[in-house]
Amino acid sequence: MADQTHDAQSALSRVPVEITISVGRAHPTVAELLAMRRDAILPLDRGVNDPVELYAGDRLIARGELQEVPGDPTGRLAVRLTEVAETDASA
Repeated sequence: MADQTHDAQSALSRVPVEITISVGRAHPTVAELLAMRRDAILPLDRGVNDPVELYAGDRLIARGELQEVPGDPTGRLAVRLTEVAETDASA
């Protein structure tokens, strides 16, 4: 039985999880939304240096800072974690 539990945990640990990074929210009016065109600027409720939030599904799992991937010539973004949410095993 213990071997089956270990095998199941091992298989589960390899399942990929999609993480969503939230950089902020926008609150345009319907009129502003309908008027948007290419190159429009949509102000967010956060500043450039404010922390971003990481979500797995709808659960907040961490906060961090945006940065470029070190050594990546394409300028891809990464997140440096500054805070990790406590896990709740009962949830």
